Amino acid sequence: MVFFSSLTPVFIAIICVLIGVILKKNNGERGKHEIKSKPPSRPWVDEDLKDGSDHQVEEEEWQGFDENIAHVPFTAERYSEAEMIKRSQEFYKLLNKRRSVRFLSDEPVPREVIDNVIRTAGTSPSGAHTEPWTFVVVQDPEIKHKIREIVEEEEEINYKKRMGDRWVNDLKRLRTNWIKEYLDTAPYLILIFKQVYGRLPNGKRKTHYYNEISVSIACGILLAALQVLFLLKYSILITMRHVSAGYAQGHV
Repeated sequence: MVFFSSLTPVFIAIICVLIGVILKKNNGERGKHEIKSKPPSRPWVDEDLKDGSDHQVEEEEWQGFDENIAHVPFTAERYSEAEMIKRSQEFYKLLNKRRSVRFLSDEPVPREVIDNVIRTAGTSPSGAHTEPWTFVVVQDPEIKHKIREIVEEEEEINYKKRMGDRWVNDLKRLRTNWIKEYLDTAPYLILIFKQVYGRLPNGKRKTHYYNEISVSIACGILLAALQVLFLLKYSILITMRHVSAGYAQGHV
């Protein structure tokens, strides 16, 4: 009994070591499993924006391009410091006169002007130069009204369910609601769609990296172009709303 009593601490130590080895082994196997199951790194997917860049990875196929492909030459006009200061001040003053308004003029706008501002927006930078945007110009009164109905339906849901009391309360001082009469009044509506993916020549999907951010930048350039062109003559409004393209196609 004395012999076994003296060995008890040894047995306890051995048991503890065995338990430690077993736990370490299990944790190691679990870690390997987690590493194997972890999805591949996709840094272009913004977790906050959820822009859909991780759409159907298994269908994609990387397609290399000729490294010697000709690029568009870059040229830049240089200005003196005084000229740079002057131009920056003038540009700021011009854009600082932009306002978000909800009462628009129905005065006609030359279609060529609309086409040119869209071309200007198309010069925007984009992830991997994928240019993941589609601009659609609507002039037909009946289609504009259908678009208004779709937007108002979604906006009513936003105000009553999605945005929450705090957001709705913050909008009260702006006296806004889900009624969008100006969508009928404006001579043109410019609809901007993001392309979550493109198509390769073989029909497989091609990732459009940072598509949400890229389209947002293009919208900013569009706003600036409209402000520069229409400042003295037209009232301009760009309204940005997220509406399902599939839903819209089914109702327009």
